[in-house]
Amino acid sequence: MVIGSSPARWYVAQLKPNSHRIALGHLERQGFVAFVPMHATTERLRGAFCTRSKPLFPGYVFLQFDPATAGWSKINATRGVTRLICSGAVPRPVPEGVMQALLAREDAAGRHAPEAVFEPGDPVAVTQGPFADFVATVEKMSADERVWVLLELMGRETRVAVPAAQLRPAGSGS
Repeated sequence: MVIGSSPARWYVAQLKPNSHRIALGHLERQGFVAFVPMHATTERLRGAFCTRSKPLFPGYVFLQFDPATAGWSKINATRGVTRLICSGAVPRPVPEGVMQALLAREDAAGRHAPEAVFEPGDPVAVTQGPFADFVATVEKMSADERVWVLLELMGRETRVAVPAAQLRPAGSGS
């Protein structure tokens, strides 16, 4: 993906189920700058852990274009796209701060890197690796972007180092 440097704004299109790859290809061939933020998730597949990239906002793609000059009406007819999000007959732009934050969090692999702000005692959920879906308690942060957490394994707390990017705050219901 190449982010345009023009004054064009960002817009959102709704996608058909599981068709972000198809839509991206067709939109980019039509000359649109398209962006689907991805994040890494770990799943158990046939007894083994598998890390995959999945859309951060399933079912949506961000598009950059100038509605005054681009033929944006053809977006709705693009394979994989359901519709461009509009206010009446005019595309609704995404607030600039939102897009700047999303683009700033993109890592070298093209994945959304979560902001790691954890304090000792915070409950966190592990999102990747062999401890995916475990809820732990932050013990301390180290300078190398690792977080030492306490996991309950086999009836006792075990201290484990986890990359900060593989943690998210645990919900109150977890």
